[in-house]
Amino acid sequence: MIAVKYSHKEIIKNQRGFTLIEMMIVVAIIGVLAAIAYPSYQQYVIKTKRTDMMSEMQNIASEIESRKLAQGSYSAISVGIKDEFAIEYPRQGDKLYDVTINPIPLTPPDNTLTDKWNVSATPKPNSKMTNDGILTLNYQGIKCRGTGVNKKCGTGDEWTK
Repeated sequence: MIAVKYSHKEIIKNQRGFTLIEMMIVVAIIGVLAAIAYPSYQQYVIKTKRTDMMSEMQNIASEIESRKLAQGSYSAISVGIKDEFAIEYPRQGDKLYDVTINPIPLTPPDNTLTDKWNVSATPKPNSKMTNDGILTLNYQGIKCRGTGVNKKCGTGDEWTK
């Protein structure tokens, strides 16, 4: 067996690694990137949830018209439509919207659907969608988003602005 002796200087020379300063610089860079990226990610999540709800509202509108054609009248489908679709959304996971389906104008006391209807999705209080505004879709395909003076309506991209 051959014994090899190394001097203290040779051992120190061969060591490799990061200094504490280098590690702190990397951590600081990661922190800055995260601080910039996180708000953008949150906005993306809100937009995605809104898009999902808009798609669901289009599906509800299609279902209303499809059932009306099959059954012959809006009053015949009114209760079924409201029981199945006027619920909290999304159906799975955290509930973000309360959906209502009503005739235009509201006709108390029975509130039966007519050929003029409106689907509304109201953000639940204390959810990430709270400040996003109410979404509506009516029988003419007119979409609105927002409330009060901030409400924007039309048949184009009003939901996505």
